[in-house]
Amino acid sequence: MGRVTTRRPVLRLAGQHDVHRPDTLAVEEPLEIRVDGASVAVTMRTPGDDFDLAAGFLLTEGVIRSPGQITTMRFCADTDTLNIVDVAVTAGTRLPASLARTFPATSACGVCGKQSIDAVRLRGSYDLAADRLRVRRPVLAGLPSTLRAAQQVFDRTGGVHAAGLFTADGTLRCVREDVGRHNAVDKVLGWAYREEQIPLAGHVLMVSGRASFELTQKAMMAGVPVLAAVSAPSSLAVDLAAESDMTLIGFLRADGMNVYSGAHRVERDPAAGESG
Repeated sequence: MGRVTTRRPVLRLAGQHDVHRPDTLAVEEPLEIRVDGASVAVTMRTPGDDFDLAAGFLLTEGVIRSPGQITTMRFCADTDTLNIVDVAVTAGTRLPASLARTFPATSACGVCGKQSIDAVRLRGSYDLAADRLRVRRPVLAGLPSTLRAAQQVFDRTGGVHAAGLFTADGTLRCVREDVGRHNAVDKVLGWAYREEQIPLAGHVLMVSGRASFELTQKAMMAGVPVLAAVSAPSSLAVDLAAESDMTLIGFLRADGMNVYSGAHRVERDPAAGESG
């Protein structure tokens, strides 16, 4: 699974007390993803669920789109660390030009290094407008607390993001944590691909931070009809969600939420009424 946390000495200053003590930190290490031996990306990630991460990355970059395109995945044995994953794909699977990168991605940015602005936007394979998912408002309101309760690495370090995949009734199917928001999402979507659950019709993807364009695009590429975030979306994320008929929810809390697109999927209490 890899090393997820580590200990480092820290000087704790609080009030009049100075205390030297060990602190638990989230591990950040590079992962190189290769396809049939060719390097396609390096991302800074928290080790663990690396096969999910590799599969999710290739799915959301448009390399793989259907079950069975990945034949095997393995860690390269020619290094002393588990930081290179080689993915074997079926004959005819082509790498898009958008995967050419001039420098590695950081844990904060998964689209850095794309060769052109046009390469950032991908075309999804699934018709989100055909997804008839409806989610009750109380179910949505309960997702942040359910996700937070499952964030074991965050409890120990306070330094990782989380993504969770939920069914329409609020059942948590998969949660992944990582120092990178995009990595956490790729790990969840990669899990779904490996479980042959793509497209993720009838599901809600919940993220612990903001809803960026990149995360919205990843959800679109996996056929997710509802993306919810505890923080704000970006303008481009809202535009993409509206164009693809995805429901995008921001500032999701127990007592309310902002629905930026696709409000028809949120079932509200008829007695509550609506205001303009």
